[in-house]
Amino acid sequence: MKQLIVEGHIVALDKDGYLADLNDWSRQVAESLAVEHDIVLTADHWEILELLRAFYAEFQLSPATRPLVKYTALKLGKDKGNSLHLNHLFNGTPAKLAAKLAGLPKPTNCL
Repeated sequence: MKQLIVEGHIVALDKDGYLADLNDWSRQVAESLAVEHDIVLTADHWEILELLRAFYAEFQLSPATRPLVKYTALKLGKDKGNSLHLNHLFNGTPAKLAAKLAGLPKPTNCL
């Protein structure tokens, strides 16, 4: 099992780099995971990560790309709820990478 050390604490990750325990998530954990993907989290990133966490709280699942785009458009408007914007923020894999950074499970229909 992989692990991440954040502020002196060991955070267990699964084989794909997602949190083994969703309760281990924090902003510092998200920032550490982002560094591994060459991302510096901005306000735009945090807005999507918080939105994803709200989606998970409501539906108990991580959305695939199409539902993520639709939900983002519904909650934040079409300027932010579109594939181009989300792909730009999350290196072309918004559903998988945003879920990982938000401390959520890998979306079930993502390879």
